[in-house]
Amino acid sequence: MLLDRYEIQEFLASGGMGAVYRARDKNFKAIRLVAIKEMFSQVTDTLVRKNIFQIFEREANILATLRHPTIPRIYDYFTIKERAYLVLEFVHGQNLEQILAGTKTFLPEEQILSWAIEICDVLEYLHDHKPEPIIFRDVKPSNIMNTMQNHIALVDFGIAKVFESGQKNTMVGTQGYSPPDQYRGEATPKVDIYALGATLHHLLTLRDPQMEAPFSFAERPINEINPHVAPEFAAVVERALEYNPEDRYKSAAETKEALINVARQTGTLLNLTLPSTSLGTSLEGVKAVWEFECEDEVRGTPLYHDGTLYMGCYDNNLYALDASNGEFKWKYATDGGLPGRPAVYENNVYFGSEDHRLHVVSMRSGKVVWTHYTDGPVRSSPRIAQGHVFVGSDDGFLHAISITSGRLTWKTESGAPIRSTPYVSDEFVYFGSEAGDFSCVDFRGDVRWRFKAKRAITSSPTVVDEAVYFSSMDSTLYALDANSGWVVWRFRLGKPSISSPFIEGNHLYVGAADHVIYCVDIRSAKEMWRFTTDHQVTGSPIFHKGAVYCSSVDAHLYSLDAQSGRLRWKFPTGGPITGSPVAHDDMVYFGSTDKKVYALLA
Repeated sequence: MLLDRYEIQEFLASGGMGAVYRARDKNFKAIRLVAIKEMFSQVTDTLVRKNIFQIFEREANILATLRHPTIPRIYDYFTIKERAYLVLEFVHGQNLEQILAGTKTFLPEEQILSWAIEICDVLEYLHDHKPEPIIFRDVKPSNIMNTMQNHIALVDFGIAKVFESGQKNTMVGTQGYSPPDQYRGEATPKVDIYALGATLHHLLTLRDPQMEAPFSFAERPINEINPHVAPEFAAVVERALEYNPEDRYKSAAETKEALINVARQTGTLLNLTLPSTSLGTSLEGVKAVWEFECEDEVRGTPLYHDGTLYMGCYDNNLYALDASNGEFKWKYATDGGLPGRPAVYENNVYFGSEDHRLHVVSMRSGKVVWTHYTDGPVRSSPRIAQGHVFVGSDDGFLHAISITSGRLTWKTESGAPIRSTPYVSDEFVYFGSEAGDFSCVDFRGDVRWRFKAKRAITSSPTVVDEAVYFSSMDSTLYALDANSGWVVWRFRLGKPSISSPFIEGNHLYVGAADHVIYCVDIRSAKEMWRFTTDHQVTGSPIFHKGAVYCSSVDAHLYSLDAQSGRLRWKFPTGGPITGSPVAHDDMVYFGSTDKKVYALLA
């Protein structure tokens, strides 16, 4: 145990000056694993010993400035007697050296190409670091982890160097992977490009460069060793390995673009799982199957039912569209904007309006069946169960209305507007309020328990396996015991959230105002991945056929790989997207504040 906090669980690796352990951070009730690097030295020379610890401290300082999904985060740095410790995010997986040691056949070219683009992505980030570029100086298989989500993480920044133009640096590196210019004391971005080339050569040929004569890659052409490698890929690697720095690619960004072009030329681009920053606008080639233009902004979420798409709009109308082609069927006019998502039961459509009413219309004709008045705008979306419609209002009450008569059965006061859409289980109804109260009530409207967050709860809850999940404007994602309201865990978001969580299996997906879409493991409250958009994420993610779809105020709909969080494609619209998409079969539907409803192929 270190500092009465870190419980050492397993020895992982050792080197000449230290060791690495897996540990558990006991400060958290949920299981939070960390990697702890221990630095010690048997050197008796005081100056040399001081220099060793300065190198270790420099690694801590460099890591503390970095924010990239493929670089482990630093949590702590401390010393105990003659030893220094660095506490890092624990990366689950194998390094590429371990993968190479465990294979006797050539690795799949597509996998290596995907790794290569990811490595370029993080090198580009380091080389563009402000105020000064950071040169990694030790790219090699043992310093590249392949995580459980099948993407890379760059580890061990022990000899990373802040680049200083014109200055000679210490001659450090790994024989076989480091270029001749690095041995001359030069630390420029091009030494990392060469080391990447050496790593890719090793992965493609299974020939360890440490066992060969230095700088002899030209004598071992890739296609002579592995004829299955695309000549275009081999050419990129061999250019990165040029002896003279000026003959290599100019930058990691240029190398990455060359690798992406290889994927395009070989037809493997769509099969690759790539970092979100790798393809930029090249993935904006997705076209709408159809578009329908309304008369004002579309801020809410559509509903698909039996071939028809129902969509509310701020032109005060509910639209019914043919989901196959976007053709108009009918519209129903209210006296206020429609911000939420409709619900369907039997032959009727239920939806709230800012005209203070819950409206119920025939799904066939669009004619009114009945309406229910509240004392405030109805921005909550209705939920139907147990013969009732449950919906919140800005009047501060949750309303339970009989489906058959349209009459109020009961209402429960929360003391503040209720914009959260209630979740209805077999026994209880769960909802949040703008005062930060999260309530659980029974089917008589009696409060079973209440939980107090620090700020408003606009997010709509979901219940899975006796736990209820929701986000809050206090920048926290909560998991509460559904029966008692006790906190199971909290997950800190970067900024406030009104996004509603979506759970598939053990993964929870949610957005926040920090521009991020998060994937969190509901068992451990551990972040599995994050994807950063260019603006706030106010809508709620959905899961469909292995992909996550989520909108952003940056005017794009994003399609992400659900396991890794990597960008599949993004679709631009003419305005911020504040609502959520809905998916059915092979289609995704959503609205935008550019006044349009879109249908895309998933």
